[in-house]
Amino acid sequence: MNRPYTFINTAMTADGKIDTFERKGAAISSKRDKQRVDELRAAADAVLVGGKTLLEELPKLTVKSEALREGRIRQGRSPNPIKVGVASSIAIPDIPEDSDFIQAGDTRKVIFTTSQTSMAKITQLRALGVEVFLEDAPRVDLHTMMLTLKKIGVDHLMVEGGGTINFELIRLGLVDELFLYVAPMIFGGANAPTPADGFGVPRERAMAMKLVDVERWEDGGVVLKYRLET
Repeated sequence: MNRPYTFINTAMTADGKIDTFERKGAAISSKRDKQRVDELRAAADAVLVGGKTLLEELPKLTVKSEALREGRIRQGRSPNPIKVGVASSIAIPDIPEDSDFIQAGDTRKVIFTTSQTSMAKITQLRALGVEVFLEDAPRVDLHTMMLTLKKIGVDHLMVEGGGTINFELIRLGLVDELFLYVAPMIFGGANAPTPADGFGVPRERAMAMKLVDVERWEDGGVVLKYRLET
């Protein structure tokens, strides 16, 4: 395979929302699910987020468990997976030097962007140790991005959203598995984000999946594991 083996992991409510209509990063995962996510991160070579998540949440994307970080080190790996952000346009104030994306954890930081981002911002990010891959195009080519990630040593890629990047990767056939934690709560809201947003497809072009595993937890949560049928 000339791209990383790729899986999406997301937590959603029983009504299929990954955040409230306020879009402020509402907590959905239970304590047990957070541990599961930490284990998935520890096993991955890189963790990827899309532009909205990168620029608005400035996520850490690090392994929280010291034992899991030490396990990675014993394997000859960095304590944390590579952080990867994808954003077509990044403004000068975005991703400040003291943000968690830049400062948290010992690992490589990679951003894919386009010529819509100024050279001043690109120079600033590179000065902060970020590896910036630039395309002279309106949007990042996700096929090319995957080839690049493979070339820099990413064989196992974890995607943590949001809904737009999730949908695009699935639509393009670049995802192998989907993990969904379904929490026993409801947010509602016609404009609340879902695991796969974007512009959508008609029924005849729906992306098929095969359910390969189900975990039912005492806290009321359910973990669904799907394989994408490409």
